[in-house]
Amino acid sequence: MEWLWWTLGGLGIPVVLVLVVALYCFMRVFYSPKRKPLGEDEYDIPEGEIYEPFREGMISWIKKYREYPHEDVSITSRDGLKLVGRYYEYEKGAPLEILFHGYRGNGERDLSGGVERCFLLGRNALIVDQRSSGRSEGRVITFGIKERLDCLDWINYCVARFGEDTKIIITGVSMGAATVIMAAAEDLPRQVVCALADCGYTSAKEIIRKVITEMRLPAGLAYPFVRLGARLFGGFDLEETSPLEAVREAKIPIIFIHGDTDDFVPCYMSEKMYGECVSQKAMKIIHGAGHGLAFPIDKEGYLSALRDFQTQLL
Repeated sequence: MEWLWWTLGGLGIPVVLVLVVALYCFMRVFYSPKRKPLGEDEYDIPEGEIYEPFREGMISWIKKYREYPHEDVSITSRDGLKLVGRYYEYEKGAPLEILFHGYRGNGERDLSGGVERCFLLGRNALIVDQRSSGRSEGRVITFGIKERLDCLDWINYCVARFGEDTKIIITGVSMGAATVIMAAAEDLPRQVVCALADCGYTSAKEIIRKVITEMRLPAGLAYPFVRLGARLFGGFDLEETSPLEAVREAKIPIIFIHGDTDDFVPCYMSEKMYGECVSQKAMKIIHGAGHGLAFPIDKEGYLSALRDFQTQLL
């Protein structure tokens, strides 16, 4: 019997190590700790040198975001989470844009400028805090896998609230772009007329492996632990679907926008998705724009691309 205990002990240590590494990866990549509400004079600005020149402009947008007349709204996700959004009305009956923010962001930080942009295009705006972000409930970020289903639930809420004649645009930045692209391959109500995908990635796997490589770690060795952590502790599969797979089955038109100096999510990812998208599509590359900065860098070019696309659809 002694040999059996030694054998079990020998097997147990590697299993424990695998679980510990997978848990560490889960906590680093997917876990979202409890979030403290910001004070009136506090502003959540993205970190990094590329955002510093836009800091004051972003703070100005956030102040307007807080001051504009708005209504706080909420829905319940399919797995029981309270998801929160903020509705801004340009005009009753105007097309409605539902906007989704990026990884570890929130609606106010990533999308406050989106209210101004929507109003300039004659659209109402619903700014969403995705699950595990901002004021919404949850502790697990799923890179768009579960968020795409939340997108469908927000769409259904808007159709029920604003009526059968409402024209809906689903918009996302970074992980939010992945969210709306993957939603575009689902069965959508006829009210959804198009999607706007700003600096989206081709797949969770590809963007995570890119970041791992940039950390000078072996992606081929580390990524399986990240995926295992998602399965064991997050309850989802990172490779259940992907934006690249979704564009091959897209059921609505998509406009892709990306900055050509984006070092985090490279522009080639949007170009690749545009090339494989089977629905009506358009592509706008903003020169000199880093990650998530396409609109601040070239507002007129951004708006012009959307107006041209809107003219074809609405």
